[in-house]
Amino acid sequence: MPRSLRARLFLWLALPLSVCVAVCALLSWRHAAAVADYVQDHDLLSSAKVLSDRLIWEGDDIQASVPPSALSLFVSPAHDHVYLSVTDGQGRLLAGSPDFPQPPRLRLAGSDNAQWFDAHYAGQPIRAVVTQRTMYDVNGGAAVTIAVGKTTVSRDRMIATLWWPTVWYLLVALALALGLATLALTWELKPLVALSRRLAQDDPLRLDFAVDAGALHAELRPVADTINAFVQQQRAHAAAQRRFIADAAHQLRTPLALQATQIEFVRHARAHRGEWESRRADMDEMWRVMQASNRRLVDVTNKLLLLAQAEHSDASAALEPLDLRAAALAGVEQLAALADRRSIDLGVELPDAGPPTQVMAQPALLDALIANLLDNALRYTQEGGRVTLRVAVAPAHIELAVEDNGPGIEPALRERVFERFVRGAQDSEGTGLGLSIVREIVRAFGAQVRLDAPLDGSSGLRVGVRFVRAAPH
Repeated sequence: MPRSLRARLFLWLALPLSVCVAVCALLSWRHAAAVADYVQDHDLLSSAKVLSDRLIWEGDDIQASVPPSALSLFVSPAHDHVYLSVTDGQGRLLAGSPDFPQPPRLRLAGSDNAQWFDAHYAGQPIRAVVTQRTMYDVNGGAAVTIAVGKTTVSRDRMIATLWWPTVWYLLVALALALGLATLALTWELKPLVALSRRLAQDDPLRLDFAVDAGALHAELRPVADTINAFVQQQRAHAAAQRRFIADAAHQLRTPLALQATQIEFVRHARAHRGEWESRRADMDEMWRVMQASNRRLVDVTNKLLLLAQAEHSDASAALEPLDLRAAALAGVEQLAALADRRSIDLGVELPDAGPPTQVMAQPALLDALIANLLDNALRYTQEGGRVTLRVAVAPAHIELAVEDNGPGIEPALRERVFERFVRGAQDSEGTGLGLSIVREIVRAFGAQVRLDAPLDGSSGLRVGVRFVRAAPH
């Protein structure tokens, strides 16, 4: 099949129309053949009746004469050959050809007491009729069989005369229909061609164009709406990427500038070593600040890479069944040292070993999800506070929840904290990427995340992630 839409539509129209023309031509031929057969059969029967009327008794014998009027019915420009046979009841030939073919089985019927049949005679196909007449005299009746045959040249010419004009009309109508259809398709596809040219002229990097759906046909409006929706999504995605790059540059600029200042300070100190020997404490503080700045720079870089990995389109295509209970326990063990340094009670509540806790996820991203949830809770919870990780199994889902008794987040701000570089507390040392990474990983897993107050009604924050249970193998 051709790839051109116009050619495909043309074929879809041409094929059924051609089949329709072929069927009509066949029906027309059958009708023309029926008319020609009727005319020829009528002429044959008329000639047989004329011959029947010319039968006379001469003494004890029946005599048959062939008048010119009996044969004048067959005069035609086709110069058909006419054959006849008149025999009595004993098979004695009274007139005509002695070897005239007879039907395989004589079955005279109808008011005319006649039978038509096809045969070959003298090497040519003929159409023939046979009828009988009973001749009466004082001695009783005698049956006489009369048969008349004619070649089919004039019949075939009559069929052609009746059939070919109809075929030409049908072919002309087909050609006109296909030609008009081609013009109509070309005309009606102009909006689509104009749409493609309009899209080709626009700068794909600007994403500030929109297709006017009202100027298109009803069948093309969904395409325009889809293009507009796609462009709008791309525009929003591009805007988010620009904000992300700007925020990332801002977040990286500060530690980089600080490190550059500190490096310059160290170089100056080395050049004036004697002057700085007495300021050993200042040097130690400078090295501590440089180390913290480098640690923050590494943390921001790692989380930016993790966020890019979570946003990648392949993240949702390589999911596998994983044990959420084991992943949660490993996450708690990984951050136990951080909780201990901040004097935070880090606990874990896991279901019994009976219910399966298999979820569809990626190992690396699932570990990153749990680590970011715990890290976020530990960063924003005051010293001496409490952070608890829970895994609960329900009939339709499995929930991973992290609760803390820290300052919490106002309900009006709970959606904003999922945005990049937005922190719940400005005095926190976090990067503002933790919950953004959580949201992107949750989307890749086909799960849901929600921020609420703790279930016991105390102050703090509860982050719950609901996973779809993996199908058992």
